[in-house]
Amino acid sequence: MAFVDLLQSIIPTALFFSAPLIFTALGGVFSERSGVVNIGLEGLMVMGAFVGIVFNLTFADVLGAWTPWISVIVAMVVSAIFSIIHAVASVSFRADQVVSGVAINFLALGLGVFLTKQWYGKGQTDMVEQPFYTNDIPILKEIPVIGPVFFENIYLTSYIAIALAFIAWYVLYKTPFGLRLRAVGEHPMAADTNGIGVYKMRYIAVILSGALGGLGGSVFALTIALNFSHATIVGQGFMSLAAVIFGKWHPLGAMGAALFFGFAQSLSVISAGIPLLEDVPQIFLLIAPYVLTILALAGFIGRAEAPKANGVPYIKGSR
Repeated sequence: MAFVDLLQSIIPTALFFSAPLIFTALGGVFSERSGVVNIGLEGLMVMGAFVGIVFNLTFADVLGAWTPWISVIVAMVVSAIFSIIHAVASVSFRADQVVSGVAINFLALGLGVFLTKQWYGKGQTDMVEQPFYTNDIPILKEIPVIGPVFFENIYLTSYIAIALAFIAWYVLYKTPFGLRLRAVGEHPMAADTNGIGVYKMRYIAVILSGALGGLGGSVFALTIALNFSHATIVGQGFMSLAAVIFGKWHPLGAMGAALFFGFAQSLSVISAGIPLLEDVPQIFLLIAPYVLTILALAGFIGRAEAPKANGVPYIKGSR
């Protein structure tokens, strides 16, 4: 039973940290599958976190228990609109996509911190009173061994993220929309010749990545951080980008990589209950996610093949 107790402390926490990474990584998959590099995932998470927290604080008294759910929807909408800046720069103006993504990161953080200081008179918001809470899943929690590990004290957002990864896989690989999106990312000129609107598909993909990045940022803020400051999102967007690459630009691969990075993030929380980790200095466990991200990419990036037109601007009518 000691082993089951150990799993019960590890798995829910790992899923808890993985959910924001999964949401954001799926956004990265859609964008990069269309041929648009999205370094701005970090900024989209920041915008989602900011909007989610501010909306939650503003309407908690009115919306009650529904507040966190409506907050993430609003964050998705605002981040999707915010991502249009990247789409216009990268698709219409054919600017350098990496530079545009970096600009999104700086703009989102600067705007969020500036508005926080203007509205709250300090560098961070108050703590939210209506965050997401853990839940037990009826019936399933009664399953021997598996029930307590996977279905007790779990955040519903964790399972929504996993379900969304399978939905994204179906959309990308089993629907005409997904085929068109992958076509513009592999060979935009051939797609254009066959009547597929390259610009339109890339705009849709970047806006989808904005919505999913905002969802990831708001879920992180409303489950883990519980307020907004300059340090609310610190590298999670880049971990999500690493998950996209590590997962070979595939929704399920990105989900698996995000679960791995989420587990790495959870080590600093669960280490006290793991005999092998209880004597490890906390600082090493805090930097573990970033070190593992670098090691994973350093050992894998040479073998990962991006969509052929990823990062390449398309000029309509060019040959």
